[in-house]
Parts: sequence; structure tokens; C-alpha cells
Amino acid sequence: MLNQHKKLTAALLLSGTALVATPANADIETAGDIVMVAIPAYAYGSTYYMDDPEGRQQFYKSFATNAVATYGLKSVVDKDRPDHSDNDSFPSGHTSIAFQGASFIHKRYGFEKSIPAYIGATFVGYSRVEADKHHTSDVLAGAALGIASSMFLTKSYYNDDLTVAANLAPDSYQVALHYQF
Repeated sequence: MLNQHKKLTAALLLSGTALVATPANADIETAGDIVMVAIPAYAYGSTYYMDDPEGRQQFYKSFATNAVATYGLKSVVDKDRPDHSDNDSFPSGHTSIAFQGASFIHKRYGFEKSIPAYIGATFVGYSRVEADKHHTSDVLAGAALGIASSMFLTKSYYNDDLTVAANLAPDSYQVALHYQF
């Protein structure tokens, strides 16, 4: 009974998030802000829906690592925003958070389940450029940080595997990625 209660709570949370994420008259920046929150909320809620406490712990680690890396870089890199409102442009925190949630779903529960989240995360990145808050390079760096934090700190629920191999030679540096679905 408790398991069913957790699943119902997660389903209600996720459906409520979906309703909030589609305001009728929101501008693109506000819509991006909402989707940025909805994606990691959905990823986190999915750990309850799947009754997956191990996944929940992995979500905490990847989310925290992503936040520390993203906001650490913001404090070190002094890059002006396109609208000149401040110098916290690099990397895009919104995009980083959205892609962390999407790639968590991908790595933990499979690519097919993550497609809507990746589409939403891409929209978040687009909304940040369109709102004149970030340069494209800021968004790409945020996406890379978000993806890396989940891909390296999350294990597949279904035992899929990501292998990263580095080859450091005096005259070349190589990184090989192998992802088994």
C-alpha cells in the first residue's frame, strides 16, 4: 500500500508540474524558467515513481555536483551577459540544470524516456539565448556540464554502460566514449 501511495504522489506531482509548465500567455524567458524547474522535478519524481532510492541518491549527487561546477565557474569566469546586466554569463545555469535532469533520466531509465526532457532542455537553452541572457557558447557549456554530471555519476537502472577512456600521449590527447544501450 505504501508503494502505491508513493507512486500516486509522484504521478500527481508530475502531472501538476506539466500543467504549470504550459502557461497560456508566458513569454519565452518565463516559459524557459518554468521548464528548467520542471525537468529536474520530473527526474527526481521519477525516482519515486520507479521506487528507486538508489537512483534518488544518484540524482542528489549529480545535481549537487552540477550546481557546484556551474556556479563555481560563474564565480571564476568573468563574462558579461549579452544584455550587460551582470558578468555571470558563463556557463548557463538554467541550461545546466535542465540538461542534468534530462541526462539523469537518460542514463538511469533509458534514452526513449528522456527524449521529451532533452527537447525541453534544448528549449531552455534556446530561451536563454533568445532572452539575451546568454551567448550560444554559454548554453553549450551549461549543457555539457549538466550532461557530464549525470552521465558520470548515475548508473543505469537497467545495467546499461557508459565507458570513458583517456589516452594522454606527449603529442596528443584523446578521449573515447562508448555507450551501450
